[in-house]
Amino acid sequence: MSIFDTFLNQRVFLQTLPLLLMGLSTTVLLGAVSIVLGLAGGLLLALTRLYARTPFRQLAIAFIDVFRAIPLLVLLVVVYYALPFLGIRLTPFAAAASSLSLVASAYSAEIFRAGIEAVPKGQSEAAKALGLRAWTTMAKVVLPQAIRIVIPPITSNSINVLKDTALASVVAMPDLLKQATQAQALSANPTPLLAAAGIYLLMLLPLVRAVGVLEARWAAQRR
Repeated sequence: MSIFDTFLNQRVFLQTLPLLLMGLSTTVLLGAVSIVLGLAGGLLLALTRLYARTPFRQLAIAFIDVFRAIPLLVLLVVVYYALPFLGIRLTPFAAAASSLSLVASAYSAEIFRAGIEAVPKGQSEAAKALGLRAWTTMAKVVLPQAIRIVIPPITSNSINVLKDTALASVVAMPDLLKQATQAQALSANPTPLLAAAGIYLLMLLPLVRAVGVLEARWAAQRR
């Protein structure tokens, strides 16, 4: 048996392709939900850490530190397998999405915080001098400039979230990796796993290049 029959078997690939596409759709949906929730939660955490009263600020800092430190795989296992003992049962999708979102929001919070702090204070002072309220200043003056600054790191973080969706297979989530593993077992051939790796590459490589372009453009504009 040649290396192509073992690792790049066309017959096996065509037979298992529908299963892989089903897993891909689940992976994309899981990634999109986790990224959106992570960005929203991260922005809320960043604003809380920067401008809330001390007790809430300390809670935000603790949340960010804990969920940046905990391994995602451990969090997935805790959410899906341990919470039922407390009477909280989540579906595989809900467990994976919540775990990914919690970790993503912690990282996004630090990215947003750095972006907000990078906006010159003179912008806020000028808005205050014009009579704008604090939240109006944040929404119309500070955040638009901060978001422009954080687009490259936020994109990188989103790529990491998409890659981490592969860990959802540990909670029986029928994502791309889980479906590829099942297809490999059914066909007794590793071709589905290589095909899944190729799909991940095709999906993520353009995003990786986009990050490089954005970072280069931002660096040029700052000169």
